[in-house]
Amino acid sequence: MSSPIEHRTIHVQGLVQGVFFRQSTQQEARRLGLTGTVRNNPAGTVSIEAEGPSEALDQLQAWCRQGPPAARVQSVEASPGPVQGCQTFEVLRGR
Repeated sequence: MSSPIEHRTIHVQGLVQGVFFRQSTQQEARRLGLTGTVRNNPAGTVSIEAEGPSEALDQLQAWCRQGPPAARVQSVEASPGPVQGCQTFEVLRGR
């Protein structure tokens, strides 16, 4: 029996732009079997919309606290949301 799919919005603050955070997040999310998106925000933060089992979302959220080697994460905030039925995990371009 598989776990129910959940949606989580994760906001990451710190030195998280220009350090391959989005691409690394995509790789980690795909490794965990999650779907959704990751994007840079004008304020210099990164937003992640991820869907999958709660355990995998917890693992992604924990990974975000460290991020890729060049990142310097200051805070990670997460909140649940309605499932959107994402099919893949993509990096959104632009801000």
